[in-house]
This record gives sequence, structure tokens and C-alpha cells, in this order.
Amino acid sequence: MPYTNPVVRGMNPDPSICRAGDDFYLATSTMNFYPGVPIHHSKDLVNWRLIGHCLTRPAHFQPDQTNGAPMIYAPTLRYHDGVFYMVTTNVHGGGNFFVTATDPAGPWSDPIVVDQEVFDPSLLFDTDGKVYYSRRGSFEHKDVIQAEIDIQTGKLLTEYRSLGVGMVSDDAEGPHVYHIGDWYYLMQAEGGSRFLHMETISRSRSPWGPFEPCPHNPILSQHEAWWHPVRSLGHADLVEAADGTWWAVFLGTRHASYDSLTILGRETFLARVDWVDGWPVFDKQAMRELSIDSPTPTLYPWDPEPSRDDFHSENLGLQWTQLAVPTPGVLDLRERPGYVRLRGQAGFTPAGSAFVGFRQKDLTFTASTLLEFEPAGDNEEAGVSVFQTSAYRYDLRVTRRDGRRVVSLHKTVGDLTHESDLYIAPDGPLELRISGDPAAYAFAFRAAGASDWTPVGAGLTQLIAAEVASTWTGIFLGLYSTGNGQTCQAPADFDWFEYNS
Repeated sequence: MPYTNPVVRGMNPDPSICRAGDDFYLATSTMNFYPGVPIHHSKDLVNWRLIGHCLTRPAHFQPDQTNGAPMIYAPTLRYHDGVFYMVTTNVHGGGNFFVTATDPAGPWSDPIVVDQEVFDPSLLFDTDGKVYYSRRGSFEHKDVIQAEIDIQTGKLLTEYRSLGVGMVSDDAEGPHVYHIGDWYYLMQAEGGSRFLHMETISRSRSPWGPFEPCPHNPILSQHEAWWHPVRSLGHADLVEAADGTWWAVFLGTRHASYDSLTILGRETFLARVDWVDGWPVFDKQAMRELSIDSPTPTLYPWDPEPSRDDFHSENLGLQWTQLAVPTPGVLDLRERPGYVRLRGQAGFTPAGSAFVGFRQKDLTFTASTLLEFEPAGDNEEAGVSVFQTSAYRYDLRVTRRDGRRVVSLHKTVGDLTHESDLYIAPDGPLELRISGDPAAYAFAFRAAGASDWTPVGAGLTQLIAAEVASTWTGIFLGLYSTGNGQTCQAPADFDWFEYNS
């Protein structure tokens, strides 16, 4: 049956995939967000559901110099002899490390550190029992290096050896080494991580090379179709289905028009892979279009994700994310059951941020929430945010001015800020709404249960796009509270959150 890309929507870059029996599991990068490295599960490669995260507690994040904010780069997910292995990098401290689990939903082990150099590690469990560890070599040489590893301890058993640089450039990253048939294949991303992103491959009879390049490199790119809605393709991983067909997952960006920038972030795409003369050939339609005609395995769709979260659990749902390993007292779901309570802190560190975010998954959507908040002073505010980074965001906020509760739209674009007109808020709970389309976000509020919305303002999508903010993430729709330099006396209680596309 035809399928639609991306198969995992919203910010989910650098996908890595493995198969255990008839089940597929997928890991993606989380960069500076927490919890780290989501795990999705599928029976058919097309329909995925989030089942957990690999990095969920402070022990998974080494102390760093950025006030508690991790920076988790590309993971590799592998399955061997009943155990799942996820290897990744925290570039803000902790280096390259791996965690293990027998259940991919978790819990995952404490980290086993391998080394402190660069990023994009990968693992190959070879048929002779040896395990190989590869990664980008250095910022200076930009090559791929490999060593044999003791997978129980993380100790390297051999010296690093270079496997070479890029096949069509001098910049290689995201390497994976596979043993398929009689060949070892080295597949890697090249060309940087934006417009010229691509995937190349080479092969050798030995895991150490020398590797001969594929005659039709790059095997994945947007170079033949700049004007199509799918762009910045690369950082791929291969998997064989139980029926013998081969597939690739890779990152890409989705665009509404020729001149639109990246709003949703880098998402996870799927392509059929055929083997011709011993080389993988990616389905070209999947490099260009969102609706793909390739036949798929028998589909096993999951129940649709609920559009509304009423916060009835004592723990946040898996779909929510935070800016760092949270500081105690910032977020609570038990003080007032049925609400998520946020309390803004005095500091501006990521760990002290009272913020929970939901990935924007569609170019056109509506998101809304009900907020109960009586700010005790002019410094206290709470509301909803269209969040790219702390310096690129639009906040529909409730605060206090001259003794009255007011609503306004505050826009931050780099070092420029702008506040809309102030609107006197009616008494009681408020509903806050964000309406998004490819061009802009519109913001409105109303008293709980009222029929009419009061528009507050709008912000252009392009001004907080990833290219403008110079980030590798995508938009999150956040619930937040801040004391703007002081601890909030008043809690911000959110009753529910609803997202519809």
C-alpha cells in the first residue's frame, strides 16, 4: 500500500533503526531537550508509536558547563542476543557512551562511557562475535575511525584506524558499518547537515577497508529536486524486514513552498531500498514527495493518538519534553490532581525553566489549553509558547500590570523583542489558543467556556525558523511559567492541552 512521509512527525532527526523478530524500533536525537532519545515501535515501518526514552534520569547525563542542559547528538540503536544497545554523544559533557535494555521501552542501564572525542558513534555486531565501534574521527580530519570494542565494559580492544573521509566531500559524519553478505558497507552522511546534506556508501571485503565508493554516490540527496517539499535529506540507517525487503530511515525537512524555511525541524522519513549489482538504490520518489507508491509490508496501524491530554496521570505523558533535567519543584502533577502545575524559578537556566513542550507535527494546526493563574506581581507570567529556542519564540502570556491581570503577545527574535497591546483578562480561568499555518502563528484567548475568542496578535513562521535561529531543532508548543528573575509565588495550573491538525 502507498504510505505518507514523514513516518515520525515533528522534531525527530538522525534516526537509527533495528529489528527484533517482527518488530522494528527507532531512536532519534533530542539535542538539548529532556528526556533523551525517544524510542518508537512499529510492526510495519510505516505506523510508529512512542513507547519510551533511553535517557530518563540524571545519571544518564554527565555534569556539564551549561546549567544542566544536555546536548544529545545522533544515536545508533542495535539489537543483539536479546539486548538493545543505544550509543550516542552528550557533547556538553559525558562524551560517547552507550546504555542497554532488554525492553526497549525501558528502563535503560546507567551509561558506559567509551571515549570523549567528537560524535556520531555506531556499533556493528559481526557474525564472528567481534563488535566494532565507529565514529567521526575529529573536527580537523573529518574522517571516520573504527576500533574493536568490549561491549561489556566499553573498553577499546584495538587502536583506532581510519576508514577514510567522505566519498564526495571531505566532511563525513553519522557513519554506520554493516556486514551484508560477503561485503562490509560503510554508509555515512556528508555535505553538512542542512541544504547539501546527503548519504554516501562504499564497500570492502574487510571491516577495516580499503573501501571502494559506490559508482552512483550520493545514494540519497535532494540535489535533483530542490523545488520539492522534501529537503536536507541524509543521516540514514538501513534495516532488513522479515520478508527480505530492505528499507532506510533518514532525516529530512518538510516545506510548504519553494521559499519556505524549516519550521517542524528535521523529521524521520522512510524509503524502500533495492540492491543492484551489490549496491543499495533508494526509492527516488521518497526523496521528493510526501506520498509514496512503494509497496509496504502488511500494515498494522496503532490506535490514533489522543488529541487531548487532561493530565490525569501522576507523570507527564511520553509526548512531553522539557529543556533540561528538571529542577525539583518546577513541575508537579500531584499537588493538584488533574492539572500540571508549573512554578517559575528565579534563575534563567534550562534546568530551572518551568516549561513543558509538545512537538509541532503539522504545518497547519490548532493548539489550546486552559490556564488558572493569578500572578502575584508584575514579574510573574505564564502562558503558551511557540518555542524554537529561548532567543526565538512567541509567548502568549498572562501577567499583571498596574494591579490588573492582562494578556499580551511577546515576540523574541534574536536580540529584538516586541510586545503587543495589553488586553484586560476576564476573571477566572482562561483558554489560550495558538493557530498555525505555513505562514504565521495567530494567538487568541477567552474566558473558560466563552464562545468568542479575542485575537491578540500573530508572528511569522519564517522569523523563528531553524535556519534563522541557527539550531538543529524544531518548533515546540510549550506551556510555561517564569518569575523573570524571581521565584513565582503563584503557581500556574494547566487543566488540559489539546492539539488538532
